[in-house]
Amino acid sequence: MADVSVLNVELYGKPIGTLTRVSGDRSLFAFNEDYINDPDRPTLGLSFKDEFGELRTDFRPVQKKIMPFFSNLLPEGHLRKYLAEQAGVNIEREFFLLWALGQDLPGAITVRPADGEAWPPEAADATSEDQAETKKNMLRFSLAGVQLKFSAIESASGGLTIPASGVGGDWIVKLPSREYAGVPENEFSMMSLARMLGMDVPKIDLVHIDSIAGLPDGTDRFGTKVFVIERFDRLPDGNRVHIEDFAQVFGVYSEDKYKRASMRNIATVIAAEGSEEDVREFFRRLTFNTLISNGDMHLKNWSLIYPDKKNAALAPAYDFVSTVPYIPGDSFALNYSRARDFSAYDEDEISHLAAKATLPEKMVIDVARETASDFAALWKREKDALPMLDDVRAAIDALLPTLPLMKERK
Repeated sequence: MADVSVLNVELYGKPIGTLTRVSGDRSLFAFNEDYINDPDRPTLGLSFKDEFGELRTDFRPVQKKIMPFFSNLLPEGHLRKYLAEQAGVNIEREFFLLWALGQDLPGAITVRPADGEAWPPEAADATSEDQAETKKNMLRFSLAGVQLKFSAIESASGGLTIPASGVGGDWIVKLPSREYAGVPENEFSMMSLARMLGMDVPKIDLVHIDSIAGLPDGTDRFGTKVFVIERFDRLPDGNRVHIEDFAQVFGVYSEDKYKRASMRNIATVIAAEGSEEDVREFFRRLTFNTLISNGDMHLKNWSLIYPDKKNAALAPAYDFVSTVPYIPGDSFALNYSRARDFSAYDEDEISHLAAKATLPEKMVIDVARETASDFAALWKREKDALPMLDDVRAAIDALLPTLPLMKERK
């Protein structure tokens, strides 16, 4: 194997830098001169800006892994293990995983080998036919996250098809969980409620698993329903929209997505980079996910989007699931400001968060109160009409009377 391998990093299809792997299994990212010297360059990510808003160009080498921004483009957990096995590479050698999956990453980033090789050299002992088939299957699973999910294309008849190459889909298909019953029904119900409350939710649907064409042979089926959501990082004309999650923003590896920041840190960034409406939307979502007892709103479940390629805004909502039915006694994924218990989210905690994030106290408390009030009426009206399982409905019903915002309404 060559001592040096180079991957070209592209943003909106144009080269902006390189990831280079050298002997000792170290990798280093560098921007190219054209990107550095372009006064109108598109933003790759907030972590590439210094304290004065200028482009950072000096990055330290990373051993075995790749730097967190690129690492967070890759799948996690069991899905990453499966893909590493398919590629014939060590699960921790992220450079080669990125090499294999670089054509259909989240956002507007693509990664291609500089020398034109189609496959990582560590997998080169397979036959060309085996390589081609394996790569197709890998790309189908290339979306970041832990749940088994695919990128799908909407057909002219309105159905969804998993493309043979795994590239180019504009919908995400999320299969039932092997661990927890009714997750697709749960997510569809929670996302539907969020949309009814006026939050920015992409198109969603709940469909029968047999209606999805092209699922790979051998895909385990642990339920009959599939949750589908339109990709907000893809446009109808096939162009890509750039996004980054908050693990990328804070330079945190995915294994630390529950540890390295709080909701007030996220709020501070949104207030600095986005609009007042983004801040209001953030507190609507924060309040809503407390009321539905979603303990999984970690750093990777909040994202920024770059609609004009340069300026960040809060990305549409995703991954809203009530977790308490599956994990009794669960709490919020990150501290609100000082604490993470759902019962800690009261007006005093919101005031503390607002003060630390230098946000208008009255505005954020008003948003929280309004969201709680609207949710109470909506939940009473809609909970029996939505397809969530009974244990989800019962868990939320049991939690709501214990939450300060619901008590403070009375």
